[in-house]
Amino acid sequence: MLAHPYLERSKANQMLLDSIPLSENITLRDLYELYPHFTINVKEEQSLLLNHDVILFQHPLYWYSCPPLMKQWIDSVLEDGWAYGINGNALKGKKWIQAITTGGSQVAYTKEGFHGHLIEEFLLPFQRTAELCQMDYHKPFLVQGTFHLREEEFQKESIRYRNFILNNLEANHG
Repeated sequence: MLAHPYLERSKANQMLLDSIPLSENITLRDLYELYPHFTINVKEEQSLLLNHDVILFQHPLYWYSCPPLMKQWIDSVLEDGWAYGINGNALKGKKWIQAITTGGSQVAYTKEGFHGHLIEEFLLPFQRTAELCQMDYHKPFLVQGTFHLREEEFQKESIRYRNFILNNLEANHG
């Protein structure tokens, strides 16, 4: 699932998107393309979630969180009684993975760095959401310092992302 409000301006996210292998086991959902007016088809999204073992969210770290449409998607689709709560076990055992880009470097996301916190601390709400939904939260795929990456570094990250996706597919469809 891709959530980037300005994909056309993001070399890093476009590069990651272009790295996704073609596979019948991968369903790509561009939330900003599908829901430009933020009217989410909850039942369709839930149906797709039921048919996949790995849910991968690709997005930039956006004000220390996710873009607004992804937040609305989480609020709308992960319903009480369906994804969590009493009888809410539709996503139990599925993998929650994020592929996140940050303009700031890895050093910026340290206690001593510019942001004063580890990136994992900013991602804690996503981890807790996954846990609440009885999903297996996995360490995110990170591409950091995107504002300063050179072309060859983008190419290395592209290959790393493709391999990351293929490894996660093999683990579920091997």
